[in-house]
Amino acid sequence: MTEKMKAARFYEVGKPLRIDKIPVPRLGPEDVLVEIKACGICGSDIHIVYEGVTPTAYTPMTLGHEPSGVIFGIGSEVKDWKIGDRVTINPFLTCGQCINCLSGNSQVCLSRRVIGIHIEGGLAEFLKVPAKNLVYLPENIPFDQGGIIVDAVATPFHAITNRGALKVGEKVAVFGCGGLGIHGVQIAKVCGASLVIAVDAIDSAMERAKKVGADEVINPRKENPVEKIKELTGGVGGDMAVEFVGLKETIEQAARSVRTGGRTVVVGLGPETISLPPPTTFVRNELSFLGSYGSTILEIRKVVDLVASEKLDLSDSITERFPLEEVNKGLDHLHKKIGNPIRIVIEIK
Repeated sequence: MTEKMKAARFYEVGKPLRIDKIPVPRLGPEDVLVEIKACGICGSDIHIVYEGVTPTAYTPMTLGHEPSGVIFGIGSEVKDWKIGDRVTINPFLTCGQCINCLSGNSQVCLSRRVIGIHIEGGLAEFLKVPAKNLVYLPENIPFDQGGIIVDAVATPFHAITNRGALKVGEKVAVFGCGGLGIHGVQIAKVCGASLVIAVDAIDSAMERAKKVGADEVINPRKENPVEKIKELTGGVGGDMAVEFVGLKETIEQAARSVRTGGRTVVVGLGPETISLPPPTTFVRNELSFLGSYGSTILEIRKVVDLVASEKLDLSDSITERFPLEEVNKGLDHLHKKIGNPIRIVIEIK
């Protein structure tokens, strides 16, 4: 194989990524080399490239944390994988030793690193990762869907089933129906919610939410979402609200929309300070307010199984595809929300 590969490299906030030729990474004994076929881009990449909100560990850095592909090389101590296996990749590198890893919460490992943010990412022809981060990708899941599973789908799955602990028959409000929230709507329905209410200010996003299973949709520019959710739940409020936007206003609306004893799960990232109800309300109503970040490799495997068995349908989740050489066009479309994207995927030949 060639000694060099193409990679989309981040150098500086506000500057386009550069397509560089860099050395193909050398494997350690427990590593695999994956020939990347597809890699999703998401809001975290926008935070890095355009906003500087999420700094990378160093520059230049190859971005991309939603990659999938085929195993091309195997380290000397790797036993359970073979060249040619189709895989998607858990983007969290974890220690396996800290209290969070040992308690099943590796997504918040105390020494967590993320590919494409702390180490080289998947917007390249090849990617070196520990073999323990691989998830088998069945033949009936395309590579583009396989890539976005690890964040765009597994993140809301973790938020709803783990942090929110959804119970069959509960009523769920989903605030924000973009790249994460639209999958949150589908996951809530698949996992047994009796009523799923989608809240989004974009009409096309609400139409998409209806298509994937939302029972009711609310445009907050046209009606008060808190009042409408209370109305739709008999004046009680939802059992759970999940927020995928990251704005102070939508987080507060989500928190006010749940019933006494209800849960609010915040997934959206943003810089604003969150305001909670006063203790007299928060305590007496036994409200739960939870942050949710990423997912575990077990949850990624569960999502893969749901997609492979056609319980989750990701066929409409990818709104545009670009070759690696046009990665900046893909980032620009996501940043400006051109075409109201769910996920944009970079295909790597």
